[in-house]
Amino acid sequence: MKKETIVTHSAEETLEFFREIGRQAKKGAVFALHGDLGAGKTIIAKGIALGMGIGDDITSPTFTLLESYEGPLPLYHFDLYRIERDDEFDNLFFEEYWEGDGVAVIEWAGNAGNRLPENSHRILIDYIDENTRSITIEYPDL
Repeated sequence: MKKETIVTHSAEETLEFFREIGRQAKKGAVFALHGDLGAGKTIIAKGIALGMGIGDDITSPTFTLLESYEGPLPLYHFDLYRIERDDEFDNLFFEEYWEGDGVAVIEWAGNAGNRLPENSHRILIDYIDENTRSITIEYPDL
């Protein structure tokens, strides 16, 4: 597994880094975001969307669990913050999106337990201060 750590010093810098990641995203890519509240998960989702050619306003789908955006590839933006138990997934069928025709960005991915596909890009965001983040990306072995 390839691993990369970067440090960003502003939301704009984080957004631009992940815009490039979004440009390279391919059908079936899954980005599993891990980090505390306010760490920057939604900024990362916005950057990936922009890189994919999606200009919609990307907001955290906390109350809907899933927002779908159309672009050259569809973007499925999940927020699993409110998922508390593994059995809550049984009737949601999120795996169909994660293994589907688009790109999935999953905030609070740790709440998915062992349901995430093996090809997930694991992104760990550490809050350093108001503007600075240490971000580690673990790329899947494809």
